[in-house]
Amino acid sequence: MGCGATKSNELQLKKYQRGSIGVPAMRAALLIQRWYRQYVARLEMRRRCTWHIFQSIEYAGEQDQIKLYNFFGYLMDHFTPANSERNLISHIFRENEICRDIEWERYFCYKNIEVPELYSGPHLSFPLTVSNVADLVEAFKNKQQLHTRYVLQLLLESWKLLRMLPNINQVSTCQTKEITICGDLHGHLEDLLLVFYKNGMPSVEKSYVFNGDFVDRGKDSIEILLILFAFMLLYPNNVHLNRGNHEDYIVNLRYGFTKEVLGKYRLHGKKILKLLQKIFSWLPLATVIDQKVLILHGGISDTTDLNIIAQADRHKYVSTLRPPKRRWVASGGNSTAGRHKVNGRMDNSLQRHCSLAYNSPLRSRYNFQSRSMQNFSSKVNLAVEEELKEQRRMAGLSQSYHDLRSSLSSDSDSDNYETYEDDSNEWKQIVDMLWSDPMPQDGCIPNEVRGGGCYWGPDVTEKVLRRHNLQLLIRSHECKQEGYEFCHNRKVLTIFSASNYYEVGSNRGAYIRLGPDLVPHFIQYQANRSTRELTLRQSVGETERSALRALREQLFAHKSDLLYAFQDYDTDNTGWISLKHWATAVEAVLRLGLPWRVLRSQLVTTTQDGMLDYQGWLRELPITEPKTELVQQSLLETMYKQRSNLETIFRIIDSDHSGLISFEEFRQTWKLLSSHLKMEISDEAILDMAVSIDFNKDGSIDINEFMEAFRLVDRTMNLPSEPNHTKTDE
Repeated sequence: MGCGATKSNELQLKKYQRGSIGVPAMRAALLIQRWYRQYVARLEMRRRCTWHIFQSIEYAGEQDQIKLYNFFGYLMDHFTPANSERNLISHIFRENEICRDIEWERYFCYKNIEVPELYSGPHLSFPLTVSNVADLVEAFKNKQQLHTRYVLQLLLESWKLLRMLPNINQVSTCQTKEITICGDLHGHLEDLLLVFYKNGMPSVEKSYVFNGDFVDRGKDSIEILLILFAFMLLYPNNVHLNRGNHEDYIVNLRYGFTKEVLGKYRLHGKKILKLLQKIFSWLPLATVIDQKVLILHGGISDTTDLNIIAQADRHKYVSTLRPPKRRWVASGGNSTAGRHKVNGRMDNSLQRHCSLAYNSPLRSRYNFQSRSMQNFSSKVNLAVEEELKEQRRMAGLSQSYHDLRSSLSSDSDSDNYETYEDDSNEWKQIVDMLWSDPMPQDGCIPNEVRGGGCYWGPDVTEKVLRRHNLQLLIRSHECKQEGYEFCHNRKVLTIFSASNYYEVGSNRGAYIRLGPDLVPHFIQYQANRSTRELTLRQSVGETERSALRALREQLFAHKSDLLYAFQDYDTDNTGWISLKHWATAVEAVLRLGLPWRVLRSQLVTTTQDGMLDYQGWLRELPITEPKTELVQQSLLETMYKQRSNLETIFRIIDSDHSGLISFEEFRQTWKLLSSHLKMEISDEAILDMAVSIDFNKDGSIDINEFMEAFRLVDRTMNLPSEPNHTKTDE
């Protein structure tokens, strides 16, 4: 930018010296222009730093969920059926007996559910009509709720249709001439409604492909599902739905969809969730347009084979976080399912399972805390880029993706049994489709940032597209600041349709129009009107404050670990460390792969000669305001650090979805968590906490009240609305 801009300025200056504009005025104009460009570049650097904070925290949460679920799987596979911890979580691994029963439709029967006369929401009749669906959309727009009878009937009809669809839908542009493709919506109903407003409702003339992740995170996931299912029933040849990685009931336990359904449909929420488990497993895995454009949610790997995917029994994978039961064949040729030898005899417990991206807990675990970095291609944030390169170098992988995938299937009692490879390969193909992300360099490596799927490079894209005679891959799965992004020589296109995903103003949403020429046209938008009225500086400032607040919460949750890390550098016990050591220690503890040296001016406010009073800095982090003072500080910190894991365990233990757990279940929850974390929590401390948060003294704990019992107050919220960024700008 420097040399080119200087030559251009000199040419303009000479030109205007011959004109009527004076040299001083021209110099002033050029100085203003240069200042503005630097100003925009600094804002862009701040925006990218903010973005990476949000993304790193999000992916760390996904990784934690997968690790927690693998821990549960370990308990199921290695403890006896009578083990209390195994019994506590066994129901999440069972096949859905009701849905396997030929009478399951009767179990979910809607006919005995009466619609009261006072109900003012939309009324549906089947087969659905255009007016039915239009009324449904309008009702949800006005915050009305669909009655349970119609919800169950709509879901049942959707299930019947989905069972008839192939794994890979084949769509042509010759009839509709143009197809609209939407990415992740994540419960953002306002984004879906805005797409319909700008682009038009689905119809015979206007086809849509919705590319997964309809649910979780947002507050209107069930409404989005019902609208999409209704349009799919109305126009089965024009509305196509792909499965995303969040169409998974295990993921839903953590990211809000389970809580949303139970909150909106208290009486029949459990039935709705069970039915949706089955429906999610029947969603198609991909869509191909004109035999040239492949649309899937996550991505591909170096082993992706669409022929295998097309033949897979997709409905077996109610949750893709755990592979199906393996079939074991003894040396004598006898086939067994879900059995392995223990002390010389056959054991009927589930066999050892493969995790999504690392080995069984019996083997040395792959180091998930090392994080590979997404590279930033912009030239305006070289400082950030250099820091990220260093973090990427420090997070070097010790095992190739090919070797790691091979080790998954070899983690078995191979001396006496061999795995049934068809199911294992099929499962890997589906996991890669739902969880993978592209990377700029060639190759294929484990996606250790998310904890599942892989990172694949341009060479893998070329190989897979050439093998199947395709020219473009469209995927979603990653939030993009502009709503879309090309990579791999414009052969891979990411589309993301949930605007303001991390925070108001954090990103635009977008959708694609694809005509017979198969050239994608993008339409971007912001669903939040107030966001469209913000200046660039205001928008960046709002999202930056939110990201820094989330980052300070992460720092607070690891205060004890940070203190120990700082003390390792303070060998003389002075209470002071250098800023370089501060950045190194923070990354070593949080392992978010962030450019801490760039961020420190906003996280560290007071220094002396380049040294930091780290104990004082820790005291300045967000403070807690617990609603009870009976909890030990160490237990409080553990609770806050593991709050998402705790809520997930609570909802698993609360098998009847009552929202309440007993003191004994509360104790078992903490025992499960302490086993997962390999730490000790005494029964007395757990009981003290249970009693202290049982506000109505009824002997049970409300899950939502417990999660609200401890919250953080950010000291920075008392600062002016637009903080001074002099240090960062300089």
